[in-house]
Amino acid sequence: MADEVLVAEGLGARTRRGWVFRDVDLVVEPGEFVTLSGASGSGRTSLLLALAGHFRTSEGTVRRTAKGALGYVAGVNAPEPGLSVVEHVEERLVLLGRASWSPPKRRRQALERLQGVHLKPETLGRDLDPLGAQLLCLALARVNEPGIIFADDVDSGLSEVERETLVAALRESGAAVVVTAREEVAA
Repeated sequence: MADEVLVAEGLGARTRRGWVFRDVDLVVEPGEFVTLSGASGSGRTSLLLALAGHFRTSEGTVRRTAKGALGYVAGVNAPEPGLSVVEHVEERLVLLGRASWSPPKRRRQALERLQGVHLKPETLGRDLDPLGAQLLCLALARVNEPGIIFADDVDSGLSEVERETLVAALRESGAAVVVTAREEVAA
């Protein structure tokens, strides 16, 4: 199909210890929600990062036809402990060249990006619970208006209600979404 935002064919990654994942074929359409599920240590995070272009593969190809962005990935894209929620967004706006040079205007721009995200702007990264970390990273991913968002461990440390809140926020992004979880996530 011509509308897919991501196509992986025969994707595999091998290390000295053996295959991390192998023979992965995947097509993701605009607006689609895909869960990569498996037990801890099964290679799902590595596969997610490979699909996003942040992990080297040994074989196969990945083609993204839309801009991609990482949501929460522990150890890769986690919130900075000493920055507040709003400071994270301000920093992302600056890094992408989308922020005003005026600090008050830049703060307003960041607060606008946080509307609808159920986080207190002054909360520090170190004080965010698992849902808060996921929501902040999703808000940061959305700053670049991606066609596909990648998020890791969307069921880790979350209650059923929190998982539903996160999935709803991911769906509302308007982008295609690829997530990892221990079990299939109902979208």
